[in-house]
Amino acid sequence: MSSTTSTPLIEAPQLPGWDHAVTGKVRELYVPADVDPAEASEVLVVATDRISAYDHSLQPGIPDKGRVLTAISRFWFDQLADLVPNHVISASDVPAEVAGRALRCHGLDMVPLECVARGYLTGSGLADYRAGGSVGGHVLPGGLVDASRLDPAIFTPSTKAEAGEHDQNITVAQARDLVGAELADELEHLTLAAYERARTIAAERGILLADTKFEFGRSRTDGTLMLGDEVLTPDSSRFWSADSYVEGRTQPSLDKQFVRNWLTSRASGWHKGTAASPPPLPADVVEQTRDRYVEAYERLTGERF
Repeated sequence: MSSTTSTPLIEAPQLPGWDHAVTGKVRELYVPADVDPAEASEVLVVATDRISAYDHSLQPGIPDKGRVLTAISRFWFDQLADLVPNHVISASDVPAEVAGRALRCHGLDMVPLECVARGYLTGSGLADYRAGGSVGGHVLPGGLVDASRLDPAIFTPSTKAEAGEHDQNITVAQARDLVGAELADELEHLTLAAYERARTIAAERGILLADTKFEFGRSRTDGTLMLGDEVLTPDSSRFWSADSYVEGRTQPSLDKQFVRNWLTSRASGWHKGTAASPPPLPADVVEQTRDRYVEAYERLTGERF
């Protein structure tokens, strides 16, 4: 979990038997009472209703977002369990105060890479392509546009930024230098295998999985490489409705891209890259964002939220 501070925010509840350890952009991390966070073999990950964009935590939060993110991650952990182990120990044996938005998990030493899979060209990948014709060291054909399909999907890692800084896209060769060739190759294989599984499942439900980010770590108990953090949520992925997909334009999304679009519109009055904090999200943006998150959950899982 990318952290922003080790000082608890007011909204981080006190939980019996657990010490608050880290406040992330959208999550709170706890460890068993009186255990060193750096050595904890078990942690409690609590998803809040906070939403972040462009390295800013936004106000207000999105109602039910923490529950939606947790439920979607649980669904995908189950779908991918035969491909890669994950960090979840229990979703039910958690404090009542955070039931529905917390997971008891194995403590992991995280790999310092964001493992991104792209099946469509958009976002920062599109910007890199326009600048130099390649993404993450992958030279792509000419003439591609926003939302062009990439088949097969490509692995485009990025660095994990320190608090207040930006993730930086890097090449696969740079990733091999950073974590070692053997681990980088394993991460690429697992990332693409998980993405293709998820892309197929989503497509069966009328959703295009444009791209997603995975995070991996090694268990502090036995060193097993595990999938951690969140998985294939509207915070870490781009989901598009297949029935409205048109190559060459910005796609309507079921994820937080909707919030990013508002922030960079004239309506917000805010300029990306400025030191100023973004303005509060209007009530209609909050409501529509919640609707998109819930729709993503219901369409992907087939369950009512």
